[in-house]
Amino acid sequence: MNLNIEGKVIIVTGGAQGIGKGIVMLLANEGAIPVIVSRTEATNKETMAEVEALGGQAFQIPADLTDPLQCESAVQKVIAQFGRIDGLINNAGENDGVGLESGNYEKFMRSLHKNVIHYYLMAHYALPELKKTQGAIVNITSKVGETGQGGTSGYAASNGARNTLTREWAVELLPWNIRVNAVSVAECWTPLYERWIDTFENKEEKLADIQKNIPLGQRMTTAEEIANTVVFLLSPVSSHTTGQIIFVDGGYVHLDRALDNTRKES
Repeated sequence: MNLNIEGKVIIVTGGAQGIGKGIVMLLANEGAIPVIVSRTEATNKETMAEVEALGGQAFQIPADLTDPLQCESAVQKVIAQFGRIDGLINNAGENDGVGLESGNYEKFMRSLHKNVIHYYLMAHYALPELKKTQGAIVNITSKVGETGQGGTSGYAASNGARNTLTREWAVELLPWNIRVNAVSVAECWTPLYERWIDTFENKEEKLADIQKNIPLGQRMTTAEEIANTVVFLLSPVSSHTTGQIIFVDGGYVHLDRALDNTRKES
């Protein structure tokens, strides 16, 4: 399927690794120009080099998105380089474990800045250009915003906000035909997830215990599977889809756990 995004300039926050990298690689493969906005310039350039080695085009801007001034600067650098913005994918963030009991005001506010404040700021600063191009926004969100997890108030609050902002922006931006959707992730294998698994002594057992609760295939979602849905939602092929939160999670959030007891032996 031709997604009709050739030459489109798409900002991808946190685009150097994990889910963001999967999105960047697919955008480039479809002929778009992904702009990686992420903290570490060396890692950004590594991903950009991978894109170019496959014949694609990309750009990178190092930025600490917890700093509002750097959010604004990153958007202005995109405009200076390309003269347009056709889409924004808000992806950067981290489940940082700032809990109710273990956290405090400073930690909670840092978590919000790390995980949702820059979603607002990047959309705010990109909006004038998105109005011109009738672009699209896709927010990456987490099942924690729906289910809770325990011990991660900052991240849970951020994802609840990502979900509600998706629908709020979809309403506000209707006059400009700017579509806004979200993709919700549950258990997706990324470098960050792998580092978390490695903190357990019995990491293989821990991973197997998680995977058995993923209904479809009892396996982790891949970054590429997330990217497939994200890029579809960003593209004009999904031209009448807005305000939606799509769960790409192998049924993790919504399918009954009793399925495990009814699964037939293959």
